[in-house]
Amino acid sequence: MSAEIGQLALILAFMLGLIQGLAPLLGAHRGDSVLMSLGRASALLQMFFVALAFGALATAYLTMDFSIELVAKHSHSTQPLAYRFAATWGSHEGSMLLWVLILALHGGAIAYFGGTLRETLQARVLAVQGMLSAAFIGFCLFTSNPFSRLSPIPLDGTELNPLLQDPGLVMHPPLLYLGYVGFSVAFSFAVAALIEGRVDAAWARWVRPWVLSAWISLTVGIALGSWWAYYEL
Repeated sequence: MSAEIGQLALILAFMLGLIQGLAPLLGAHRGDSVLMSLGRASALLQMFFVALAFGALATAYLTMDFSIELVAKHSHSTQPLAYRFAATWGSHEGSMLLWVLILALHGGAIAYFGGTLRETLQARVLAVQGMLSAAFIGFCLFTSNPFSRLSPIPLDGTELNPLLQDPGLVMHPPLLYLGYVGFSVAFSFAVAALIEGRVDAAWARWVRPWVLSAWISLTVGIALGSWWAYYEL
């Protein structure tokens, strides 16, 4: 059941990303408040559906659902609970889903907290974020699907890579991705400002905390990863 829920949630999130990437951009060009508000609603809904997909995969790992190929290849019933959960992003497909989750959370935050921005600027920022999220979700769906099924279903998994069974796996990738993906907001604001041809105090005031938080997360993530690699290898 987790696979079906996750797959459907990702498909809906992809469609919402396309809407978010197009509707507010057209709305800002026409001065249409309805289309611009559609971009905000799409970003919030997409955040919900991506979180649902990620939760479905995490649940599959925690409940040892070996009918999902990813769970069977990167988990085992004897692994500690913390590593079974961290295995959610311990593979290429799972880490891409974590990337998409953080991207959707940033888009949702812009939609929810960006009420003080000019409506057209917020709409264009959300449009760029929507295009980015649609591209990454499409990559997950069409080339790196985390919900592929196995048949017949194995009795047990083949275990997570022993090098990854470490506390570093629990913290390092999320912090690193918060940094990498966090800079997408700065990119979206820069592109929106180029489209509008206007950079003002409101633009700078909004970009600064996003850049700082992304830089701090990336710095801590790289430092943690360096420490992990040093004592592990």
